[in-house]
Amino acid sequence: MSKLKLRELGRASVLSQAQIDEPRTILEAFDNPRPERDFEIKFVFPEFTSVCPVTGQPDFATITITYIPDRFCVEMKSLKLYFLAYRNKGIFYESVVNTILDDLVAVLKPRKMTVVGEFAVRGGTAGIVTVQYPQSRRKRT
Repeated sequence: MSKLKLRELGRASVLSQAQIDEPRTILEAFDNPRPERDFEIKFVFPEFTSVCPVTGQPDFATITITYIPDRFCVEMKSLKLYFLAYRNKGIFYESVVNTILDDLVAVLKPRKMTVVGEFAVRGGTAGIVTVQYPQSRRKRT
């Protein structure tokens, strides 16, 4: 059984301003029940919303997280609340997807993780941003 105390599971939650300012603090983890085995966990959040920092218009996306846990797994309710913290945040597509990866890697320290943001059409163009951990090491020219 996990020694970590889960704060949000099983209770109504309202995000504080501090959590909205620092969404990473919302994320909770529990012990991987099978750390000796590689297995894949996938979460699809089709109702992600953030705000364009230039126009103030909402950006709608489906965020998909796929990872192979090491010692910890993310608790799903905390992940949902984490995503909700972005609802009124002014942030570009590229930044939000990279930030999600950075936050989850910091909390979970997974063996492998991919985060994909599929942003809805705006101005005739859809945007898809994909980031991975560990990052492939390419030589810069």
